[in-house]
Amino acid sequence: MSFTAAYGGERIVAYLFTPRSIPPPYQPVIFFPGSNAILLRSSEELDYLWIMSAVVRSGRALLLPVYKSTYERGDGVTSDVPNRSASYRDHVMMWAKDVRRSIDYLDTRGDLDHGHLALYGFSWGAALAPLLLAVEPRINVGIMLGGGLCMQDSMPEADPFNFAPLVRQPMLMLNGRYDFFFPVDTSQRPLFDRLGSAPADKRHVVFDAGHLPPNDLFTKEVLDWLDRHLGPVG
Repeated sequence: MSFTAAYGGERIVAYLFTPRSIPPPYQPVIFFPGSNAILLRSSEELDYLWIMSAVVRSGRALLLPVYKSTYERGDGVTSDVPNRSASYRDHVMMWAKDVRRSIDYLDTRGDLDHGHLALYGFSWGAALAPLLLAVEPRINVGIMLGGGLCMQDSMPEADPFNFAPLVRQPMLMLNGRYDFFFPVDTSQRPLFDRLGSAPADKRHVVFDAGHLPPNDLFTKEVLDWLDRHLGPVG
């Protein structure tokens, strides 16, 4: 499907995956991909299905919007690395608006449970997640897979570091102990400690892995977290 973006008269194409064996209404999960999506020029080349599919098999719906600068909406941005330019700040604002407009779309559907909504970010999406969650109270739960604080500087209004204390939703962080993008001591733990979620409602799991933890292990954590904070399905 597609819907109007919140800027520039553009359209957002989005893919909604729904389970076949469980009747609606479905708990919706919005996925924000890694930076590889910036380099691909067609969403037909989706390379995150192996991360997303377990959510759908659990009986939930999953929405993958084509965010600004990704897939068919490429606009010259070639990296997710933050910087202090106005262009980067404006893109962060557009990515946040794409999430919010996607929720506007989900709210129009009668087959979704609008009071039980999660954001699931991987790598780039996980790094942006604190900002996205802080500005969108309709999201009930956050999951960050392979994310952390970026070391590069950006304008204050585009830096997730400044938004992390404003996050109130239950938050799950899943990381690798040997992640060279987001090191444990200088990136992962400082972000986790800064999150404004109640101590009982945030969890940081560190696996003996690199940037991406083993699929079977992080999938169990993701589904358990959704069951705990959105409620089981089926």
